Amino acid sequence: MTAQTVVVKIGGSTLGHSDTSLADTVALHARGVNVVIVHGGGAEISRWLDRMGLESRFVDGLRVTGEEELRVVTAVLSGLVNKVLVTDLIASGGRAVGISGVDGRLAHAVITKPELGRVGDIETVDPHVLTVLLAARCIPVISPVCWGTIDDRPCLLNVNADDVAAEIAVALNSTSLIFLTDVPGILDARGEVISRIASREVDSLIAAGTIKGGMIPKARACERASRSVPRARIIDGTVAHALLREMEADPGGTTIVTDELA
Repeated sequence: MTAQTVVVKIGGSTLGHSDTSLADTVALHARGVNVVIVHGGGAEISRWLDRMGLESRFVDGLRVTGEEELRVVTAVLSGLVNKVLVTDLIASGGRAVGISGVDGRLAHAVITKPELGRVGDIETVDPHVLTVLLAARCIPVISPVCWGTIDDRPCLLNVNADDVAAEIAVALNSTSLIFLTDVPGILDARGEVISRIASREVDSLIAAGTIKGGMIPKARACERASRSVPRARIIDGTVAHALLREMEADPGGTTIVTDELA
């Protein structure tokens, strides 16, 4: 039987003192599940930009990333945050390897919004380096700094981690894409979790303000991934053993499914 492959997007808001996400990752891996982690680190980037005397600016929720900001983004995401996660996974008994979207030509991005500076959208994913790591029974931990070109010269680009997670899940033919957040899922007007959403409903829920703020890129990423990934999920990663509960019949959270399955 082919092993399940689960891509997990972890944000800084879900990693607290009592968080079990990394221990759960190691436990799933020990059960034979291939787990790939994609992480963000926006709050840590903002803290370091502030220390450097650089302003954090956003347009439609995306960080404006100039030359100096890109240095900080790369150092924080691919250095500090990535290696802290790898260290914590190793401490939990895992065999983790930290890389970025640059390594092994994993993720190529292009600039589509020049007003954001060195910010890109994923154009192609070459999952070869991940298949090698997974075959070696490692847990890849991926920073969303990707590679691209400007004026035919190679460059680094800052890419939204939600998008990176979705595109990697598709490229790996993953069985699940799971976004760990600090809320129970996508909530309706009464504050109750919407357990299942068809991909065609995402735009209307955004227009209605039901899906808003930082949930928008996650919902859109799930919408795209749902066309080829059987399970695209948004769950509360602060709940104890949230990832292990994903193997149960009713794990909670929100599932976004392709229209054909709605």
